[in-house]
Amino acid sequence: MPISEICNREVIIVQPDDTVLETARLMRQHHVGDVVVVDDRGGVRVPVGIVTDRDLVVEVMAPELDPAAITAGDIMVPELVTMKENTGVFEAIRYMRAKGVRRLPVVDESGGLVGILALDDLLELLAEELLDLAKLVKSEQKKETVSRR
Repeated sequence: MPISEICNREVIIVQPDDTVLETARLMRQHHVGDVVVVDDRGGVRVPVGIVTDRDLVVEVMAPELDPAAITAGDIMVPELVTMKENTGVFEAIRYMRAKGVRRLPVVDESGGLVGILALDDLLELLAEELLDLAKLVKSEQKKETVSRR
């Protein structure tokens, strides 16, 4: 299954020069823990960074900096890892583990942002799959019990 089928396509975005105050307000408004920082390159929104709620706490709040004076570009995770939308789920899991990331912007062939894949999305998918397998085992056990009486 490609990650395009499970990624969240409603990604909250900011520009690198947006303040962290506006970034935090967007996170609160949309009830999300991260925003993707994008550059507009010829009409294509290309992800260049990510800002998480943890970044806001560690980089701005803890050192008591002015959130209206600092930009998303100042605190974004600079070495952004992305994945193409046609990548398989298990390959994405291996990649996220190798890179040590919990969120992965998903891009199309031109590098444009199409969604974001979060660890939570993967846990939900795997839990559903495991539940289906458990139901299959239970069903087979019932069939055997009935047929062997």
